[in-house]
Amino acid sequence: MRKPLVAALFALVITGAGVAPAVAAPAPAAASTSTSVSAVKADTKAAAPTLQAVSLAGTVALSNCSGSVIRFPNSADSDPALVLSNGHCLETGFPAPGEVIVDQASSRTFGLLNSAGTRVATLRASKVAYSTMTDTDVTIYQLTSTYTTIKNSYGISALTVQDTHPTVGTAITVASGYWKRLYNCSIDGFAYRLKEGDWTWKDSIRYTSACNTIGGTSGSPVIDQATGKVVAVNNTGNEDGETCTVNNPCEVDASGNVTIHPGINYAEETYQIPACFTTGNKLNLSASGCTLPKP
Repeated sequence: MRKPLVAALFALVITGAGVAPAVAAPAPAAASTSTSVSAVKADTKAAAPTLQAVSLAGTVALSNCSGSVIRFPNSADSDPALVLSNGHCLETGFPAPGEVIVDQASSRTFGLLNSAGTRVATLRASKVAYSTMTDTDVTIYQLTSTYTTIKNSYGISALTVQDTHPTVGTAITVASGYWKRLYNCSIDGFAYRLKEGDWTWKDSIRYTSACNTIGGTSGSPVIDQATGKVVAVNNTGNEDGETCTVNNPCEVDASGNVTIHPGINYAEETYQIPACFTTGNKLNLSASGCTLPKP
């Protein structure tokens, strides 16, 4: 997660492929819509249901990562909108193992994209509602704008976070607002524990190989192609074939057995988040059904 993006880009040039380490990224060069919005060929293991064409609408570009404007099943249009990204994308640095940040002041800005990947607005945070790298890898920002304001001003609707556990074989799209790029593949399975350096995440999603995400895609929403809902947030991948080191996560099963999947990338599930946000999109870690780590 600490590897500079320049090294990841060098590897991409040499090999033609890349992974999604949790890294900061410099601003990408300007590109036309026709070249900046690209879809990676769907994995042959994709699920059978009727699939939607997932676009970049509602995704955002951060200074070093990707993200998306999200809402929950019980969110109201008048609620302050939220942006989802990774814990390791937090502007104040990686949260330490065991650290949980809530209600931290922030004025961070986000470039809002439409379906073609064109930046249509700059959104601003009012605070970090929640951030951690313990059990999961997530940051949720509260914005100064409501969903209604964003919809009426820019014609963009928030992505809804699914509140049920995803399933193996689901056809998914990783939508990177930073790179204005779509990666299509399927959920290959779930890691009981995913360990990377000092951090451990629970019940992580493992992609099939077609989602060869790269640095800067960290924080991208993982979207179920059948429902259009967010089921996870993209966060890392095994880059060098090492075991349990930074940029080289390993899987640990319930018996403690360790395995690695070189070149394979991962995401952290988001179905558990909606239960922790109540009326008005207010964080309530004591709410019934909320299992997110607490400070």
